[in-house]
Amino acid sequence: MKHLPKHLRPRWRYLLVGIEAWPDADVSRRDFQRSVWFAAQNLHGDATSADADLRVLSYEFDDGQGEAVVRARREHVEEARAALACVDSVRDDPLGVHVRGVSGTVRAGEERYLGRAGQNSTEEDVVFRNATRRAVARDGLVDVECDGGFVGATRSDLE
Repeated sequence: MKHLPKHLRPRWRYLLVGIEAWPDADVSRRDFQRSVWFAAQNLHGDATSADADLRVLSYEFDDGQGEAVVRARREHVEEARAALACVDSVRDDPLGVHVRGVSGTVRAGEERYLGRAGQNSTEEDVVFRNATRRAVARDGLVDVECDGGFVGATRSDLE
């Protein structure tokens, strides 16, 4: 089978996405892809979401932080951004998704917008609500474990 000529091939844009959740969240690539598809379908309908052809090309998630590269057709970048903004949870884990940037190639996008997620994460014991509790600190954020879940806090809340 012959390739299409260059002027007939689909043109892609790559959305570089940051993902944030509680430290105990377990979000797989497959579950994230499914949530992106459902968000696009619910927001734009079947025809437009199929036309946008959102696909997670690379995915990394660990310790509550992650990154992904999502491919979309060039004409549907705004629809893709809107669909990604609608992803607020994967299964029962609440999730924060934000687009760091859009690029014409994966390599340029990774070099410009993606770093290593979760490098500065540490576990420590802190005093919160007059009790010593386990906490996960990363990049100025502190997630304190309380009653089977996590509570977001700042350093000034812990004093």
